[in-house]
Amino acid sequence: MTHFSYKEFDSPDMPGSGNLMDENFLEMLDEVRGKFGKPIIINSGYRSEDHNARVGGKPKTEGSPGSSHMYGLAADIKCDNSVDRFHLVYLLQEIGFQRIGVAKTFIHVDLDFKKSQQVMWMY
Repeated sequence: MTHFSYKEFDSPDMPGSGNLMDENFLEMLDEVRGKFGKPIIINSGYRSEDHNARVGGKPKTEGSPGSSHMYGLAADIKCDNSVDRFHLVYLLQEIGFQRIGVAKTFIHVDLDFKKSQQVMWMY
């Protein structure tokens, strides 16, 4: 990775867990950062099951794998203005991400092929 450190993706309760992120996901996100031309702040990367529960993430249950964050396949990117939001969503799709969630203060992106593809949702 050129633009990020693994530590930026650590679960707050599990130092070093950023190393558990999917390498393909990180390479794609790093490419987005290069094209974006300014810093990208990661609000949430890898999540332990405990941290995922504390932040209200989807738990692992029978028949449901739970949050993609727990598999190192997702990140929430800080984004609180419409210009950056538009540009980031465009770049994420251009690089090949097909699962994007848009909120007022962040953009969720994941590379979880076990879930529906070509989807965008609002929080």
